[in-house]
Amino acid sequence: MFLTISTSGTAALPATDLGFLLHKHPDKAQTFSTSYGTAHVFYPEANAERCTAALLLEVDAVALVRRGKGKGRGGAPDAALAQYVNDRPYAASSLLAVALSAVFSSALRGVCNARPERAAAPLPLRVEVPALPARGGPELVRQLFEPLGWTVSVKPVALDTEFPQWGDSRYVRLVLEAQALTLAEALRHLYVLLPVLDDAKHYWVSSDEVDKLLRAGEGWLPTHPEQKLITSRYLSRRWSLTRQAMERLELVRLAEADDSEVEAIDNAVEEETEAEEKPTPLAGQRRDAIVAALQASNAARVLDLGCGQGQLVQELLRDVRFTEIVGVDVSVRALTIASRRLKLDRMGERQASRVKLFQGSLAYTDKRLKGYDAAVLSEVIEHLDLPRLPALEYAVFGHAHPRTVLVTTPNVEYNVRWETLPAGHVRHGDHRFEWTREEFRGWAATVAERYGYAVEFRPVGPDDPEVGPPTQMAVFHIDETEKNDTGKNHTEKEAKAA
Repeated sequence: MFLTISTSGTAALPATDLGFLLHKHPDKAQTFSTSYGTAHVFYPEANAERCTAALLLEVDAVALVRRGKGKGRGGAPDAALAQYVNDRPYAASSLLAVALSAVFSSALRGVCNARPERAAAPLPLRVEVPALPARGGPELVRQLFEPLGWTVSVKPVALDTEFPQWGDSRYVRLVLEAQALTLAEALRHLYVLLPVLDDAKHYWVSSDEVDKLLRAGEGWLPTHPEQKLITSRYLSRRWSLTRQAMERLELVRLAEADDSEVEAIDNAVEEETEAEEKPTPLAGQRRDAIVAALQASNAARVLDLGCGQGQLVQELLRDVRFTEIVGVDVSVRALTIASRRLKLDRMGERQASRVKLFQGSLAYTDKRLKGYDAAVLSEVIEHLDLPRLPALEYAVFGHAHPRTVLVTTPNVEYNVRWETLPAGHVRHGDHRFEWTREEFRGWAATVAERYGYAVEFRPVGPDDPEVGPPTQMAVFHIDETEKNDTGKNHTEKEAKAA
């Protein structure tokens, strides 16, 4: 299989700098051993105006069978001949992607000590792949490469030129041209998208492939319109790995949207608190109050929004009246701990069918949250900046619109009763605010009126006659008298503002 990378230059910026960037001298032909054959790097042309580097991979079909999956391309147990007679030596695939990574590893990372300014600068690039399997045809090739800044020329290869009526094969000849990409970006695009187009890998895909994908996809995959297809195909359609990768990509997207670091968003659980924690008595009372309110509402399908480590989900699973329990959190770390707490990997089939965990941000509408009987926001709202609270209100009360919503939050008036809490401090370093009973009731009444709910308030914990309870809970029910009125007539302006 064969691939060329070309660039043009001037006397001041010679094209032969490509040799420095690839760490391969233009005057030499070099050979590298791989697990599946031999890779050759040479330069068909190298002068100041134009330089082309070629990668030729000779595949050892016997080694591929012995070291690989052992079943050829299709994996059919009776396809013994297909293990040795196939298109692997000729068509670009994951074999060529691995060779790119092995032979041009420094260039893939954008490292060039000799010409660091050239490594960081865009180059005029031309990439040619004479034979590329493209499951999805030329249109998919364009959909994958054009959003990345490439001008794509893709020509189908006829199945047999002597019999044009047979039509085209699944192979194409690909030419990519770009003016605004660095060499490292170009190599990372090829490393990911060559096996994606082939829709097959020559080796077993394990969990470390997720890290490889995210490293190579940094800066472009989180916003790619075909992100889901790329992720699924790259990970050989392994559902668990694809879900893991999509969750991490979503965190990257959210971080970029908020102009913050991923660690700042994925901070629901500190590293040192990943071990099982014994809940405080107040936390237990809060869960008991929530479960009792859900039972009284006759809810069967419940959302735990901001589920954290999954304590409430675990409590709800003990009651068979709750037929479906969904835990949602923005933190992948928190969901991982919740999965371990619930022992999802060892749970019986019937019990496992009652529970789901998935990542999501409550600042955005999510169609997965629609159609449930009840939603719980337990100790969640105080972790949001106040300007973002209207977005949560619309996403939960307006868009998802469950019949019942339970909201618990600290009562700041009660803080004077905590002996260990300094005066004027909130209870948790991540709390953006803590409300008095009057402030909470005012907010809840406004939300209820806007989205067609009636609301009542209940204390959680000891109800001090002077400062009230440590936790305050609002129970929202859809107001039957105003159904089809305020709750059903949000204007476009309100939705966009939220």
